[in-house]
Order: sequence, then structure tokens, then C-alpha cells
Amino acid sequence: MAQVKLKDLVKRYSGDVLAVKEINLDIEDKEFLVLVGPSGCGKTTTLRMVAGLEEITGGEIWIGDRLVNEVEPKDRDIAMVFQNYALYPHMNVYENLAFGLRLRRFPRAEIDRRVKEAAEILSIGGLLKRKTKELSGGQKQRVALGRAIVRNPAVFLMDEPLSNLDAKLRVQMRTEISKLHQRVATTVIYVTHDQVEAMTMGHRIVVMNNGLIMQAASPQEIYDRPKNKFVAGFIGSPPMNFLNGTLEDGGSSLYFVGTGFRFRMPEQYTAESRAAMGRELYLGVRPEDLHVGSEFEDRYPELQYRTQVELVEPLGAEQHVLLSTDTDPIIARVPPDIRVRPGDSITVTLGGDRLHIFDGETEEAYF
Repeated sequence: MAQVKLKDLVKRYSGDVLAVKEINLDIEDKEFLVLVGPSGCGKTTTLRMVAGLEEITGGEIWIGDRLVNEVEPKDRDIAMVFQNYALYPHMNVYENLAFGLRLRRFPRAEIDRRVKEAAEILSIGGLLKRKTKELSGGQKQRVALGRAIVRNPAVFLMDEPLSNLDAKLRVQMRTEISKLHQRVATTVIYVTHDQVEAMTMGHRIVVMNNGLIMQAASPQEIYDRPKNKFVAGFIGSPPMNFLNGTLEDGGSSLYFVGTGFRFRMPEQYTAESRAAMGRELYLGVRPEDLHVGSEFEDRYPELQYRTQVELVEPLGAEQHVLLSTDTDPIIARVPPDIRVRPGDSITVTLGGDRLHIFDGETEEAYF
């Protein structure tokens, strides 16, 4: 088991392309840390530098108490699970699991013990004699995980291991990986572009964009208190809605004013919001905090506006309602018993205790 520390980590490609820009990150022993972000944000490059598969341009990588900048991948005490499984098709499952141990000249009895133990953990004991080409995607993923487990590494590195699976199997396998982590209690660094995977699996999430860390925190903190507009818009499905406007001083109250609306800010936001007076701003509100129905109209009477329904997407347990504004449409997540149809004119109420304000220029949160 080991901590992983990244100090001022930089990756520069030819042509002055900065893929990773001075990342500083401490990953605790036995922590399940998820690197998440859009394609090209630098998350996989960061993981590959930790693995030793990508040469670093600057900075330091520590695994435990060892500086591993110049250490070969095979000597870093890590095990990596790849997106494409990277199994040997001419070998059966047992041979795939045992291959790395044989290269390291482990005794035959120890190899057999580790392989069977990993097979039991992953429920693939009945597959040991089958060739990998005979396996389903989920079974191949289990074998890839097993090949990492038999190593007993200090750190697991996982590069989008579920992206090739169908939606139902992805849900099943992310549960299996979380349970596996609880059982083997090893440090895990997990890369994904899927924010649902990040939210459900990680002890801590690192949101990346353009080679930088946007925010590193627990899933709930990132969801409830995003540090900037990018994080707010990336984490959450459907994503957070944004309305453009400015703050006006109404004496005892502040008003957020934009095209087609004028909202009085709740009292808990007033003191913190005055620093944003006179600036272009974004008001952020999550889809579940946009309410349709008369029961909310009395609760937040000055956080309402009339709008028109453009589209309704029924999803069984909920429905997503696309609402027209004078700028970009916004989405409300509402219960299935709310009866609305495209073309309806309705009143929408903003949940007054869960609003976010972001600077129009820096896109940083004010609170």
C-alpha cells in the first residue's frame, strides 16, 4: 500500500503543446481517486506518467517514499488496467493471470495460489481454462482486473476500464470494482470521462480541463459547491443551467436581473454577493432545483418567471422539461406526475437555497 504524490507535474509535447500544467496532487494510501474530465483534458496523460508509460517533462512523482521519475514501469509496484483489456488471445484465462508472475519467476505454487485467489474474488474460477476470445466483455474485464490483483501492487491504475461495455454492464462492473477496492484495500487512481462513474465510485474526484486541476474534493462537495462554472457544468446529468445577468442593489435586497427575468436573491446570499455588484455574472441552478407546480410558488414568490415548454423527455421515474429562454434553453428535472406538453406556458420557480453565482469573466464561484 502506498501514497502517491505528484509535485509540479508537467507534460509538454513538441510544438509547445502543454498537455499537463504543473499538477500538484496528494493521493492517500488506500484512497479511490478518480480523474475525470472531457477528452483531451490531460487525465490519461497524467495516469500514464504515474505508470511510467509516458515520459514527464518536469516535476516529480512519488510512490510511497520513492521518487520514481527514472524508475522503469515494471519496478514501480503498480498494476494497470487498460481500456481495451490488453489480454493475450492465444492464452487461456489462467495463463493470462499467471503470465506476469511467471516473468518475475515466482514459484509455481505461489502463482497457483494467487491466480486461484484472484479468480475467487472475481467469480471467474469456472473460466480459467477458456481462451479469452471465448469470453464476453464483462468476463474479459474481470480477467484484466484479475491480472492486476495477482501482482499485489501498491497502486492500481485504471484507464477508462468500462468504456467498451454496454450501459447495463457498466453499472454492474462499477459496483464490482467498488466492492473489489473495499476487499483488497489498495490505492486506486481511476480515469474516466463519465461523470456518473466518478460520482458513484470515487472517494475523491479530481476534475480536469485543459491540463489543469479545476477542483479536487469529495463527490458531494463538488456537486454542492463547485469552484467554477466548468465544474458546475461538467458534474451533473443533466448539467447545471446558467442564466446571464447582473446584480442590482434594491436597498435591503439584491436582485439578479437578466433578459426576461428579475429575481430577488434570498437573504443568505446577500452579503456574499455584494462583491459581485456591477459585473457580468452567471446564475447557476441545477435541473432538480427548477420547480414546476403551484406548491413551490408560495415558497419562493420572487424567484419565478413565465416560460414556454419546448420539449418533454419522459424517463419513467422523472421527466426532463426543456424550457425556452431569451438566450439558451434550460432543463428542469420534474416528477412524472407533472403534466406538461410542448407549447405550454408555465411558471417555473427556482429553489432559493441552492443557487450559484459565477463571475462572467473568470468563471470562478462567488460562494
